[in-house]
Amino acid sequence: MIRLALLRHGHTAWNRAGRIQGRSDIPLDATAVAELGAQCLPPPWNVAALCSSPLSRAVQTAELVAGHAPRTDPALMEMNWGDWEGCVAQKLRDNPAHDHRDIETWGWDYTPPNGESPASLRARLVPWAQALTEDTVAVCHIGVMRVLMAHATGWNFEGPTPFAVKRNRLFVIEIDGPRWHLQSESVRLERAIP
Repeated sequence: MIRLALLRHGHTAWNRAGRIQGRSDIPLDATAVAELGAQCLPPPWNVAALCSSPLSRAVQTAELVAGHAPRTDPALMEMNWGDWEGCVAQKLRDNPAHDHRDIETWGWDYTPPNGESPASLRARLVPWAQALTEDTVAVCHIGVMRVLMAHATGWNFEGPTPFAVKRNRLFVIEIDGPRWHLQSESVRLERAIP
């Protein structure tokens, strides 16, 4: 059995403004850098393999909490939001001309204009995770985490989500061949010792 611990990157200016980032390479903001610099991975995750999305916000987060650079993998890139990247999500929702929906009504095939569906993410993420050979921390994005956690829980992007993705916490998936299980309790980052 392999354990995969997922950590969402810290805040960016676009996160705080409600903008859709997707694959846009937006760095952490100064507040996130300070907050993450004061935290670290708890044992045994501090000695696990470390990888991240190649986007700077994920690489920065990994470096800050682990104290060293991660191995980057394009499989961990955020969902491509196509024409909606950079837009304020609430404005899209408020405009009936757009089909921007809440996640509970997506299904696996919901696709932003010129973007990527959760099913497309699953097609690249599940083989990546199945190929892991050791316990691993993956610093990534909320879309990536939702797809991996949905796969582990059987949730199909319809109805209430059975999990809440929060920052500064590790969400651990146990992978035993084709059997995946999301641990019920997340693991908090620890305060770094100066």
